[in-house]
Amino acid sequence: MSKIKPSKGAPYARIMGVGGYRPTRIVPNEVILETIDSSDEWIRSRSGIATRHWANDEETVTAMSVEAAGKAIADAGLTPEQIGGVIVSTVSHFKQTPAVATEIADKIGATRPAAFDISAGCAGFGYGLTLAKGMVVEGSAEYVLVIGVERLSDLTDLEDRATAFLFGDGAGAVVVGPAKEPRIGPTVWGSEGDKSETIKQTVPWTDYRDGAVERFPAITQEGQAVFRWAVFEMAKVAQQALDAAGITADELDVFIPHQANMRIIDSMVKTLKLPEHVTVARDVETTGNTSAASIPLAMERLLATGQAKSGDTALVIGFGAGLVYAATVVTLP
Repeated sequence: MSKIKPSKGAPYARIMGVGGYRPTRIVPNEVILETIDSSDEWIRSRSGIATRHWANDEETVTAMSVEAAGKAIADAGLTPEQIGGVIVSTVSHFKQTPAVATEIADKIGATRPAAFDISAGCAGFGYGLTLAKGMVVEGSAEYVLVIGVERLSDLTDLEDRATAFLFGDGAGAVVVGPAKEPRIGPTVWGSEGDKSETIKQTVPWTDYRDGAVERFPAITQEGQAVFRWAVFEMAKVAQQALDAAGITADELDVFIPHQANMRIIDSMVKTLKLPEHVTVARDVETTGNTSAASIPLAMERLLATGQAKSGDTALVIGFGAGLVYAATVVTLP
């Protein structure tokens, strides 16, 4: 018989608070058109994006995260000292080590929490949420801060007609804590590494360091391949998440997909046959694609504007580079 004592965590976990930060600079499509041969009409018709936020020198990954985290902790009715874990999902923190989560934890005033970064692209928030849920239920932390943050303007090739208009900057955060009943459903997640070339960094950092290329690395993608994968395969994953949670589309109140592209969002709504009463996040129009930050930012805006309310049942799904994905059903805080 094992001599190890069982963990004493909570029976379930829930999202307790949410916060977001969008950089002050708003960039319209007209600015993007200065470096690519396109039109405002084409960008809107292909992506649904009209504006995006780009960070200034002071709006670093850390600074944006601290702002979003502070709001989420306050929204949860907690103090920073109560945070026992900090999980940060990002692909745009340019120090390989230490993890930016440790710096953020220190700046928000958390007391010696577990702190680490994850790299799961646009599915990063879902990955972080699942890890946080496990920590709370397992008992290694009572309250866990999950942050999705990106400065994708640093990784955007403004001369790439296929991607120059897509990306924005920002940070979104949630606090995960104990619950007496299920408030975060089972996660349906996975990867399709055979398709990893469809969204990728143009070249390794070492190529730039060694002078093999002159242009700073950027994010590139095969647009049509990504669109087909997202529309057809991710709708299946979203349905699996509903099934795993034991609910139907009719019982859903809110749908918060990764804010990649308005056409993808609308196609998923149609494929899932979501009823008209379901509120759909379309934050991409004014925020652009902020990768790991997009779901918590969209969640925060829906709650702040009253389009969604506390206690609503929401389906969230993230998908992107890897190709990786994660979907789950949650109760909004």
